[in-house]
Amino acid sequence: MASAKPTVRPILSHMGIHVHDLSRMEDFYTRVMGLVVTDRGKAFRFPIDLVFLSSRPDAHHQFVLASGRPPEADYSVINQMSFEVASLDELREMSRRVQAEEVTDFVGINHGNAWSVYFRDPEGNRIEVYLDSPWHVPQPHGDDLDLEKSDEDILKVTLAAIKDDPGFMLREEFEAELKQKLMSDA
Repeated sequence: MASAKPTVRPILSHMGIHVHDLSRMEDFYTRVMGLVVTDRGKAFRFPIDLVFLSSRPDAHHQFVLASGRPPEADYSVINQMSFEVASLDELREMSRRVQAEEVTDFVGINHGNAWSVYFRDPEGNRIEVYLDSPWHVPQPHGDDLDLEKSDEDILKVTLAAIKDDPGFMLREEFEAELKQKLMSDA
């Protein structure tokens, strides 16, 4: 029996890796690869330190370094693979689709600057499907995400949760600052 063709096709946009030596890896990716640190901090749901990096002013991060790679791991340990969608309706569709597959570790998180659903693929790799919000707030940031709410309610809840955070701004303002930072590091 042929299955229906998917109507939503998420786009791979960024990824994170677990590392042994966070400062050494940050040095390499900034100094050698030319990425710019956009944020850093402790994860709110996992006991790890994070460094967010980008090479584009329109992308808060394209790459994330995460502490916690086991000392005995002499192979690549992927933290997550992230896929972007174009609307909250598409995020809802992906949420329904992956939950129908009985994925593990499913959670919806409102990052303030994006709305995300996380889950594990059949071999245990972490996947994120997300949509950017109209705002920037320093990361990591995380509140529960209720995709049963209307788009309007999700926007209201998000803005109320982040508008007083230091570093809060419109996405366009953040992108202009990051563009300037990228130009000055060139």
